[in-house]
Amino acid sequence: MPTISKTLLAAALPAALLAACAMPGGPAAPAFSQADLPAAVQVPDGHKVVMETVGVGKITYECRARKDMADQFEWVFVGPDATLMDRRQQAVGKYYGPPATWESRDGSKVTGTQVAVAPAAAGSIPMQLVKANPAMGMGAMQGVSHIQRVATRGGVAPQAPCDMARTGQKVVVDYQADYIFWTPVAMR
Repeated sequence: MPTISKTLLAAALPAALLAACAMPGGPAAPAFSQADLPAAVQVPDGHKVVMETVGVGKITYECRARKDMADQFEWVFVGPDATLMDRRQQAVGKYYGPPATWESRDGSKVTGTQVAVAPAAAGSIPMQLVKANPAMGMGAMQGVSHIQRVATRGGVAPQAPCDMARTGQKVVVDYQADYIFWTPVAMR
């Protein structure tokens, strides 16, 4: 039976591992699919995923008088504060606002405008599609055109009463969501 040298084995092993990761069903994470998402929050054709993150953090709400109804009150979204992590749970950036800002650890960042929302599971903030503004700074956010918020958990406004006595009171709730960053296919 032939023997394989340690040098040959050491050279072949990395290539074999890379090939296994690229194979369907291999250890690499599957590419993100929009197939099960509501049409409203799907990114238009002609785009590709450039980064998948999980945002874990908090959302702040404030008790305020309703617009045009000074005698009625509601919990109003103030802003998020979350860490963006890659699929290996390594911090790669942050999400905060207002305005809604996604910032990479390399300093590049984008803001955006909400295009659409779709219901999520009970007790979770809705899924969302955002049209990104041009990136500030060079880096990971350069060329991002759309951001999807999917797989949301938590983050809804508090169930606590909101009335005149509580005006100005802030409540912070935990949440988690996947943020998927897209660029036009011609980019990158």
